[in-house]
Amino acid sequence: MPRPVWSGAVSFGLVTIPIKMLPATEDHSIRFRRIHLPDGGLVRNRKICEIEDRELSPEEIGRAYEAGPGQLVPITDHDLEQLPLPTAKAIAVEAFVEAERLDPVRFGAPYYLQADGAVASKPYVLLREALKRSDKVAIAKFAWHGRERLGSLRVVGDAIVLQTLHWPDEIRSSEGLGPRAVELSDAEVDEAMELMDTMGGVDISQYRDHYREALEALIRAKAEGREPPEMEEAPAEPKGKVVDLMAALQDSVRAARESRGETAGEAEVHEMRRPAKKAAAKKTAAKKTTKKAPAKKAARKRPAS
Repeated sequence: MPRPVWSGAVSFGLVTIPIKMLPATEDHSIRFRRIHLPDGGLVRNRKICEIEDRELSPEEIGRAYEAGPGQLVPITDHDLEQLPLPTAKAIAVEAFVEAERLDPVRFGAPYYLQADGAVASKPYVLLREALKRSDKVAIAKFAWHGRERLGSLRVVGDAIVLQTLHWPDEIRSSEGLGPRAVELSDAEVDEAMELMDTMGGVDISQYRDHYREALEALIRAKAEGREPPEMEEAPAEPKGKVVDLMAALQDSVRAARESRGETAGEAEVHEMRRPAKKAAAKKTAAKKTTKKAPAKKAARKRPAS
């Protein structure tokens, strides 16, 4: 298990649960070092004081807020510890809400909360079972890394997870980002939904990071002096725009079913609906043709004078 990154307590009402907070995710990204290309020497970041023009040790480096040009306000660890915040060492639950009320765009990093000691076991299980049976999440405040944060508590397996939330003023507006109004038929939407159904029901735990695997194989080969392995050719990027959206959707449904070993019957292929104006015009023209037909027939039977 990873090391705890924070310790304190969860409090709701008069109930207090001593906890330890542990990262719930891992970063498996491959990290590179910067080098000097001619000789392969490492390029290091050195922390130099602008006044003394010398490299500083970590113990000599603090923090400050730049209040204006050339105006720095030093802030020490002691200053932060003395802030009058009730959430300094506690995750204070403010409310309980339905999970669907939380927009996923607000979610940040998740952390497991571990009961800290025997005294925490019963209130921990109490909160866990109450959250599970009510299908609700707890909204809480807590102070961490020099700022007060917002978070949600929910249940994953047998553990309570704290998921950080962005404050409302941290979410940028999406206004104006969507495309302008376009004509879309019900048949196209139905076909898109059928494609969604065909591609659904997949266990997402089966997905792997193919890019990282390919990069690891490349690094191993170069480290061992071998030629890099041949990779599968990536599919060509689509060029131009899709002219017949319905045909593309139907082909996508067919391909998705074939990939799952299914076959699509002819009855499952939908035709595009005619626009209402064109269909009405064609119907009116057909009526006019039907009315004129008897007159032509009578003209043919009229005897010659």
